[in-house]
Amino acid sequence: MADRVRAWRPDVPHLREVLHAEFTEHAYPSHTHGDWAVLLIDDGAVAYDLDRHPHTAEPTTVTLLPPHVPHDGRTARAGRPFRKRVLYLDESWLPPDTIGHSVDQPTVARPDVGAAVRHVHGALVGGDAFEAESELVRIHDLLREHLHGPTPPAATDAPLARRLRELLDAAVADGVTLEEASRVLGAHPSHLVRSFSRAYGMPPHRYLTSRRVDLARRLVLDGLAVADAAVAAGFHDQAHLTRHFRAVLGATPGAFARSARS
Repeated sequence: MADRVRAWRPDVPHLREVLHAEFTEHAYPSHTHGDWAVLLIDDGAVAYDLDRHPHTAEPTTVTLLPPHVPHDGRTARAGRPFRKRVLYLDESWLPPDTIGHSVDQPTVARPDVGAAVRHVHGALVGGDAFEAESELVRIHDLLREHLHGPTPPAATDAPLARRLRELLDAAVADGVTLEEASRVLGAHPSHLVRSFSRAYGMPPHRYLTSRRVDLARRLVLDGLAVADAAVAAGFHDQAHLTRHFRAVLGATPGAFARSARS
């Protein structure tokens, strides 16, 4: 029986579904699905068989379940519920030869992967699709490294990074997805993120967020209501703006508005 279940389909490339759930007694029978599942356990633990081999998903790790491979799932601690969050990504998200490797290595005990997965969920709940897309590109690269070993670093592509920055600067409020930028600039999203991060010391989603905070600050100081400034600057809502505004500037947009009036 499910105590709590929330599922939705965000507008993020490759991300087909998100599930947040807490189960007390439910046990998944053996089944398959056509997507990659990136599983995060928040509390409790899940025992599961993947391709008839036993594993345990713990809060300290991330579990990568490949498409088309039978698996089941149940609480690993009798009488104790488990809470989980799952990202379902389409089959093309990782290359086909990754499936066999993930059957052998479904447990990812890397703090950087866990942190990135949590950032995706936080961005999705906060309504920041661009941040979620950018973090998913990072997770993609980290998981490929986990399964295949590290790849040689690519040469810095400063001209490409500058073109991406210009693209972001031209669409601060409306935004642009990495998939759209990839088509416009003729480069893979992973290469875009790596090149931009090397050139400017931050990933593109953080750069765009800082530009939006700048825009919202100016609008608030000009007298626009905070809720209206949030929408005009490209934020999901006032709460989304406030979270990033405080993180960047150390104060809420309301405090800036009050200071301007005084």
